[in-house]
Amino acid sequence: MILVRHGETEWNRVERFRGRADVPLNGTGLAQAKAMARRVAAEWRPVAIYSSPLTRAVKTAEAVAWHFDLRVEVNSGLIDIDYGEWQGLTPDEVRERWPKIVDAWYNAPHTAQIPNGETLDDLRVRAMSTVNEMAKRHKGQTIVLVGHTVINRIILLAVLGLGNDRFWRLRQDTCAINVFEVEGGVFTLVSLNDKYHLR
Repeated sequence: MILVRHGETEWNRVERFRGRADVPLNGTGLAQAKAMARRVAAEWRPVAIYSSPLTRAVKTAEAVAWHFDLRVEVNSGLIDIDYGEWQGLTPDEVRERWPKIVDAWYNAPHTAQIPNGETLDDLRVRAMSTVNEMAKRHKGQTIVLVGHTVINRIILLAVLGLGNDRFWRLRQDTCAINVFEVEGGVFTLVSLNDKYHLR
């Protein structure tokens, strides 16, 4: 499985809680997607490409699909975390209204209860249900999954057998590539946050 984060958006450049907001790729993000897609095309032969339904992920996935004449298959299981009342706000704006919760988010993320949002435990159940379903469907095949920083980190923590308390100990840069193998329900991480193609 080739797990990719979408390209840059304006809400990545100027930090805001994005979540389910449908923020498009900016010019840098479109260029990153093309560079990442060329890298995937040079190294792998995926049989399917799955994407979060949000435009920034779909456009990133379409850059890969173009090289293989494949159709992007949207999968709601890959959508970003639901940030609830935080969506669209900057970290400073969130800190003004929910100082204790935002402290938990940055220091003990597995305990954070985002107002009207999703917890990391909720997200992990959803994400790994999706990954396991894909593993069964594409046994012995290579596929691409295009997601977001939060869900990608949670998938990678599960692949490594680590808890959600380690959320901030993994990086997921825009259009970074992660590769892991699945065999008999056992995961092996091959590469993490690879962005050589963006140099």
